[in-house]
Order: sequence, then structure tokens, then C-alpha cells
Amino acid sequence: MLERLLEITRAHHEFFKYSIPLIASENVTSYLVRRFYLSDFGHRYAEGRIGKRFYQGCAFVDELEALAVELTKRLFGVDHANVQPISGTTANMAAFFALTNPGDTIMSLSVPHGGHISHDRFSAAGLRGLNVKYYAFDNERFNIDVDETRRKVERLEEKPKVFVLGASLFLFPHPVEEIAEIAREVGARVVYDASHVLGLIAGKRFQDPIREGADVVTASTHKTFPGPQRAVVMCKEELAKEIDRGVFPGVVSNHHIHSLAGYVAACLEMMEFGEAYAEQIVKNAKRLAESLYDRGYDVVCPDLGFTESHQIAVDVSKLGGGDKIAKLLEEVGIILNKNLLPWDDVKKADNPSGIRIGVQEVTRLGMKEEEMDVIAELIDLAIKEKKSKREIREMVKEFKSQFTTVKYTFEECPAYDFPELC
Repeated sequence: MLERLLEITRAHHEFFKYSIPLIASENVTSYLVRRFYLSDFGHRYAEGRIGKRFYQGCAFVDELEALAVELTKRLFGVDHANVQPISGTTANMAAFFALTNPGDTIMSLSVPHGGHISHDRFSAAGLRGLNVKYYAFDNERFNIDVDETRRKVERLEEKPKVFVLGASLFLFPHPVEEIAEIAREVGARVVYDASHVLGLIAGKRFQDPIREGADVVTASTHKTFPGPQRAVVMCKEELAKEIDRGVFPGVVSNHHIHSLAGYVAACLEMMEFGEAYAEQIVKNAKRLAESLYDRGYDVVCPDLGFTESHQIAVDVSKLGGGDKIAKLLEEVGIILNKNLLPWDDVKKADNPSGIRIGVQEVTRLGMKEEEMDVIAELIDLAIKEKKSKREIREMVKEFKSQFTTVKYTFEECPAYDFPELC
């Protein structure tokens, strides 16, 4: 069984080493970050808050967590940060615990409009007992329709207690200032889920939600922010106590100290390299979108420059749908996901109109605009069956073999090698 476990893990590493990873919610960490996964922090519990633990032996954990809080506040320019949540959904749940009661109304994006499942009635928000209403959405601009949303709020008998911004399919900055104005008029708070764009915010290439009017920012730390899989919650000082209670004891006990140490390392990387990394991500996303569009694909929002984030969305409904295309591309080693688009019914989730493409991982490997043209050509070859799948798979392997090293870190390192431990 042990040998089989090793075989599975090595095969997984080999697969991604020679594939083109375009999943918008993933990234690779540096050896600097990974080193802390193997530290003794991974054996320990730290239930409670800094200086107020329920176990002994946490003196160094307290120092570590205090450093994580300090770096988060400095990197994002926020009053308060809680670094204990272990996932983006957990961070969202903590915010809901802090700011709402069961039965309250919130407003968020529907899933076809890009909203994350944790913002919706069938996931974290629903489990909290919240009544979810959806923003009006402008399909052409791929963003919230502020004027129609205002009218919608005016018609609601029960006014929202929280307006949730941020998305899972997230191409353009959200109208934070305008939604914050509506929220203030009805005595509500604004929660901005920055999970997908946290690295772009750190790199000053997207928007600054707190300064634009958000009260709380939640985020996972492993997408455009190239850290371990965990999360943060940031807020204005006036909400610090409520947010901290929402996290602990609300949704977190022990909070995986080894990955917290890795997060600190990723913060240091982003302070040094974040602006250059974020700038190249956006350049690459725009170039890949343009290159696919020039080959005849229905990339959304060409009149708006396609995207201002790491993501692009392509309507492949005329080609058989997102499920068909995503599976076809996986066979040749191009890894992306099917995705609902705003004009889809949620019942189409099994085979939606769209595919979603993210460039943050290939950017971390050193790819630039020229490589985006190559990726577009490989996608085109596969979808239009210009060569056999076997031939395209070999082309993908040859191309990717040139990009297997993590960049934008203090010491470049292999991205996909499986460490051999003695």
C-alpha cells in the first residue's frame, strides 16, 4: 500500500510537470514556503488567540501568528487582520457569523453571474440561515448593475444586513464605492471576498476594497496570492472583536500552524516580488484572451479588453459546451475548468456554456506574453482537431518542459519535483 501511495503521488507530480495548468484557483508555492509544511509546527495545536491559548507550549506559535498579522496589515494597509481561517469558505462563514443572525437578508452574486458557492443559499450562507437575494447583473459588462440593484434594494421589505462582493469568475473590479453607498443607506455592511484576486490586490493591480468602502475583506491565500491553502479576514478596527469571535470559536479551533508559517513566507515574497508578479499576470491574461479571440473563439468582453484579472472566460456553447471542451483539453494536458456564464441557467452546471482560464500559475513559472500565444495555439489545435491528441500531448510536454521552475521568489526552485525524504 505504501508503494502504491508513492506511485500515485509521483504520477500526479509528473502529470502536472508536463501539463499546462490553467485552473484559476490554483498556484504553486516556492521551496521557501513548502519548507515550513515539514516543520514541527505541523504537530502542534494553538487553540485560542495570541497570548490566550488553551494549551501550553505556544510561545513561538504566538510569535509566528503575531508576525503573520503584522505582515498582513502592512501588505494590505488594513487596521485589523485575523490569520486563523483555514480556507476561503471558512473565512466567509466567520464573516457571516460576525455580521448576521439567522433569518437576516444578504445580497450576493448568483453562481451563474460569477458568485462563489459559499455566498449562496445552498452553501455557507444558507447553512447560516440567511435569506440570499441576488444583485442585478449586466451581462454585457460582466459586472453588477448598480442602478438596477439600488432599485431592487428599495423594493425589498427586508433590507440586506450584508452586501457580499467578490466572485469566483472575476474579470473586472467590482463597484465597491457604489455598493458601499447603498449599504450605508440601509445600515448594512460590505464584505468583499478577495480570494481570487488577493495577489493582484497585494501587487496593486486590481482594486483596494477597504479604501473603496468595504468593511471586511475575506480571502484564501493560494490563488493569485501564491501561498499555502488557508485564508485571512481583514477589517476595519471597529469590527475587530466581532470578526475575531466569528473566527474563534465560531468556525476555527486549531488553525494548522505549519501552513500559517508558509503563509508568512509567502507574504515576504509578495512584499518583494508581488508588484512585478501581478503586473505580468494581467498582461498574460489579456494576451491569452486576445490570442484566442483572434483565432475565432468567443472570449467574453472584447470591447472591455477581455479582463483586468488573472481570469478569462470563453463561451464554447457552439463547440459542445464547457464540459466537453474541458475534458478534451485535459486529454492533451491543458488543465482548465468548465464554468457557468451569466446567461446560463444553474441547471446547466454539468455542461455549462463556458470555460474559465487562469494564468497565475503559468506566470509563476516565468511565462510571458509570447508563451500565451503558444498556449492559445495548442488549445486551438486540440479543439479543432488539427493534429491527433497524441501529437498535441507531446507538443504540450515539450513546451511545458521549458517552464518547470518557480519564479518571483528569493531562490528559484523546481515547481513539481516530489521530495525524497530519508
